[in-house]
Amino acid sequence: MTNRKSLTEYVSAFTHSLIHLGVTDVVISPGSRSTPLAYACMKQEGLTVYRQIDERSAAYFALGMAKASGKPVMLLCTSGTAAANYFPAVVEAYYARVPLLVVTADRPPELREVGAPQAINQINLFGSHVKWAADLPMPEEQNLLEFLARHLHRSVATAKTEPKGPVHINVPFREPLRIDFEQSYVSRGEMMHFTGELIINKETEGFLQGLLEQERGVLVVGEMTAPMPETFWEFVQNLQWPVLADPLSNLRTNVKPDNQHLIIDSYDAILKSEQFKAAMIPDVVIRIGPQPVSKPLTLYLAAIKPKNYVVFDESPMMRDAQSVVTHHIQAAAKSLWQLPIKAKEENAYAVKWQQASKLYWQLVEQHCENELDEGVLAKIFFDELDKCHLVVSSSMPIRDLDTFFKTNGRDVMIYANRGANGIDGVVSTAFGVQAAVKRPTYLFIGDLSFLHDMNGLIASKMQDTDLTIVIMNNDGGGIFSYLPQSQEERYFEDLFGTPTGMNFKDAANMYDTEYAAVHSKEELISALRSHKQKLVKIIEVFTDRQQNVEVHRKLWNRFSEELSK
Repeated sequence: MTNRKSLTEYVSAFTHSLIHLGVTDVVISPGSRSTPLAYACMKQEGLTVYRQIDERSAAYFALGMAKASGKPVMLLCTSGTAAANYFPAVVEAYYARVPLLVVTADRPPELREVGAPQAINQINLFGSHVKWAADLPMPEEQNLLEFLARHLHRSVATAKTEPKGPVHINVPFREPLRIDFEQSYVSRGEMMHFTGELIINKETEGFLQGLLEQERGVLVVGEMTAPMPETFWEFVQNLQWPVLADPLSNLRTNVKPDNQHLIIDSYDAILKSEQFKAAMIPDVVIRIGPQPVSKPLTLYLAAIKPKNYVVFDESPMMRDAQSVVTHHIQAAAKSLWQLPIKAKEENAYAVKWQQASKLYWQLVEQHCENELDEGVLAKIFFDELDKCHLVVSSSMPIRDLDTFFKTNGRDVMIYANRGANGIDGVVSTAFGVQAAVKRPTYLFIGDLSFLHDMNGLIASKMQDTDLTIVIMNNDGGGIFSYLPQSQEERYFEDLFGTPTGMNFKDAANMYDTEYAAVHSKEELISALRSHKQKLVKIIEVFTDRQQNVEVHRKLWNRFSEELSK
C-alpha cells in the first residue's frame, strides 16, 4: 500500500467514525499539516464544514455551536501555535461542560523536539482542562483502523458523558499530505455504544419528598441550555415555591401567563434589602444547574447557611464555591420534577416574594420612563426581542440582563460563556450559536469585550449568518466602576477604566456590516426595528460610565426603600 493510499484510508476511517458517532459539524482553520483530515472532512457526506481563519475565534465558534445544539462539535487545526490558540475556548468548554472534539494535526515523531519548524510539544497540550487526551498512531501501510475507531468512540463518548466537556486528539501526519479523492472506503464495522441514566433511589426520593412538603422553600435554577418540559411547570405549580430563575436558566422566556407569577426574576435586587433577607430565610433551598450569576444571592446563601441546601448535579464534581451545600444528589435535574408530589395551596412565604418582585418591576418601569443610562437602554433592547436567540457577554451585559430582563412569553433562548466568566471570544460564540440554530441571533456586548474578538467578524465572510450585535460603548471597563477599586482614584483609569476613545464604525465598514450609532432611547428602538440590510448589523450604543453607576444605584436605593415599607 502506498503512503497516499494508506493516508486516504486512515482519514476516511476517521471521518466515517465521526458520522457513526453522531458528530456532524466540523470547524476548520487553514493550515498545511492538517491537510489530509481537512480534505477528508470536506469530502465526507454527512459532515458540515465551517471555516474560521483564526484558531482562537474558531474554537469559540465551535463552543457556541456545541452549547446551542448540545452535540459535540469537532475542531481541526494545523500544528504549532495554532493548537495553542484553542486554549481559552477549551478552558471555557471544560468549566461550562460543553462537548468539544479538539483535533490538532502534528508533526511525525522524528520532527518533535529537534528544532523543526511549526513543531511544539502538543501531547497533553491542554493539561487538566480536557477530560481526556490521546496521541494517535501515524497512518501506515497496515493501518490500525479498529484501534483508531475505538479511540474516536471513547473520545466522543467521554465528551458527551456528564460532566460534558472537551477531549483532545493529537494526530501526527508525515509528508506527503495529499489524499486520493477517488479512493473508496468501506467501513469494517463500528462498535455500538449504549448508556443508561442516573436515577435516584427510593431512599433519596423519600428524603426529597419530605423536604418538598415544607412551605418556606426556594427553588434556584441556574443555566439551562434547553427549554423546560411541561412536567417541570406542573411540578412548580404543585410545589408553590418561589423559583429564583437565573437569566441563563431560560425560565424568563417562553413562559405561559399562568406560570409567570411563579418566577422570581428580580431576586438580585430583592436580596440587596437587609430587612427582606432577614425576614425571608428559607427552611429548604434546592438548586438545579450551576450557581447563578447573582452575587447578592451567592452572599445570601453563604451568610444564612441553609439547614437543607440540596444541589442536583449529574457529575460528582460538585459546584459549591461557598461550601454551604448540605446534600449533593448525583442525578439528572429532571429527577426532581418527575417526583410525585401533592398540589399545595398558595402560601404567604411565596406571596411575599411575588409581591416584592411585582413592586420591583413597577419601579423599573417608572425608572425607565424618567432616566437614561446603560441599564435603561438594555431593558429597551430586551423588550424588543422575540423569535430569536440572544448571546450575552460577561461583565456588565450579563448583570444588566439579570437586572432588566423580565419574565415574558416571547420566544427567546439565552446563552453566555459563564464557565470561566471571561470576556474573550464572545463574538465568535455568537456566530457559532447562530450557525447551530439557523435563526436570527443577537449579541449583547461591551466595547472591551468586542475589541477582544473583533476579528471574529470574519466568520460572516466564511458562511451565511444572521447576527445583530448591540455594543454598549461606555469607553472602558464599566463593571470596575461598581467595584471597591473605583474608590481609589489613583491609577483607576489606567488600570481598570482603560478608555480607548474608539468607536466601531470603521470596523463595520472593514467587515462590510451594517452600522447604526445610538445616543437615545428613540434611536435604539429605530435601529432595532429597521429592516436589516446585511448579514451582520452592528448597533453601537454610546453611554457614560459614571452616569451608569449613579443611575443604577438610584434604582437599587429607591427599591430598597420601598421594599422596607
